[in-house]
Amino acid sequence: MISKIKRTYSSKKGSFTRPSSSTLSSSLVSDKPSSPKRKRPLQEQSNLSAEDLHLPLKRAKTLSKSKENVKDGSKQKTLTQLHFCIDQTILRACPRCSLTYTKGAPDDESLHRTHCLRIQRGMEWGREEEKEMVKNGIVQVASGIRLKDGKKGRIIYFKADAGGRIGSKLTSLLETVNLTLSSPPLTPAILRESKAYLFLLPSSTTSSREKIAGCVIAQRISTAMAIASPAECEAVAQSASDDTSKAEAPPLILVDTSTGLFCHPTPLPTPLGISRLFVPYSYRRQGIARHLLSAAAETFIHGCPLYPKKGQVAFTQPTGDGNAVMMEWGGGGVRIYEE
Repeated sequence: MISKIKRTYSSKKGSFTRPSSSTLSSSLVSDKPSSPKRKRPLQEQSNLSAEDLHLPLKRAKTLSKSKENVKDGSKQKTLTQLHFCIDQTILRACPRCSLTYTKGAPDDESLHRTHCLRIQRGMEWGREEEKEMVKNGIVQVASGIRLKDGKKGRIIYFKADAGGRIGSKLTSLLETVNLTLSSPPLTPAILRESKAYLFLLPSSTTSSREKIAGCVIAQRISTAMAIASPAECEAVAQSASDDTSKAEAPPLILVDTSTGLFCHPTPLPTPLGISRLFVPYSYRRQGIARHLLSAAAETFIHGCPLYPKKGQVAFTQPTGDGNAVMMEWGGGGVRIYEE
């Protein structure tokens, strides 16, 4: 028997009829029954362990770590194989800057590269230092000084204990000079009594910067020793070979064995001492040292120029090149003082 189905909805607005209980039961019957999706019971969900819940996360971390290890392995630094060689020394002497360093030592090689570059090309003087000219009392001695190769430069001077950028620049410059001359660093007491003279040349690459082509540190001193003449040195050499005239020979102090430089031990009043003199290799044989020494002698004491030929200027223990400059510029009147 076929049951009649009563319509419970209408296409017209507002016509809605609540179905009866018999009608509701018959309307749920269909040819294709569908069961609603059941959620997993709470007790069943709670039976899952923490390891099961975090398993995908652990697996992702493991994969990421493996990828990182692969990347680290690809970026591994190339190692250098070192060998001992007993027959050869590891000390090297640079033919350009004459600095002896240990080959294979990173610190020594880095120091040599920096020092060799400064020795050959010199350091730079730029706008940063020019901004502090008034603050540090920088004075320009002369400008437009022509060298032997036709280049023109200028000479400035300032207190050797200056601070700021100029003080840092002078400290770096003195480190290079002391390393080149194998001299100890100047003490703060000496720097307070000294002036730094710099010879500046225009840079060929940048118009706003200049090259430090020479440096002289002039110091206020009180006494120095006169240099013995060649005849007096020869007399000392003869007296050393003859025991009878040894007592009659004048006592002299040996300053440098390589140049045969001797001095008389008697201290003489001397106002100016040159503690450091340096010119980079690229700017030598141009007269820069002579210009710097003359500027120091003329301006170190305000209003009182000094004359080296009269014994008013002294040098510390000079090297071979420094001795040649001292003799040529001073005309044999320069003295020697102990720093």
